[in-house]
Amino acid sequence: MELPVAGPADETLLLDLLNTTPVLDGVPTDLLADPGWLREHHIDESDLARLTAARDALQAVVRGERSPSTLQPFLDGVALTPTTTEDGIDWQFSALDAAARAVLAWDTLRISSPGRLRPCANDECHLFLLDRSKPNTARWCSMAICGNRMKARRHYRRTHSD
Repeated sequence: MELPVAGPADETLLLDLLNTTPVLDGVPTDLLADPGWLREHHIDESDLARLTAARDALQAVVRGERSPSTLQPFLDGVALTPTTTEDGIDWQFSALDAAARAVLAWDTLRISSPGRLRPCANDECHLFLLDRSKPNTARWCSMAICGNRMKARRHYRRTHSD
């Protein structure tokens, strides 16, 4: 049974987490080292090591470098319990931290939007994108930055290929 269980806030957390390793002015940066990022996402600093490990594993899975089984340690202890409501059945999680939420958001996107979460096509960029376009053709994390750079490079190569 495939059960999408993450909401929009969890998808935002996942994409924000994946994008905590940008290249700024040619230097790889780790935004998780900034306590402000954790505060902004309401995450306790005691969860930093686990969250960093989850981020690294999720990045490798999305890039196709590792299998999804790599994510299992972040789901250990998480339980999903059904409860009945006036409208039907509601599902409640226990032991759900930010790392588990991000992994569940990845799986929800895998089920509901296959192939739409992917790394930026610019090899020098370490960011990820969630393609919400109808034809599923987005390639860059930002058309204004990476898209423009890549198109300018292609144009330069075409016009200066002597």
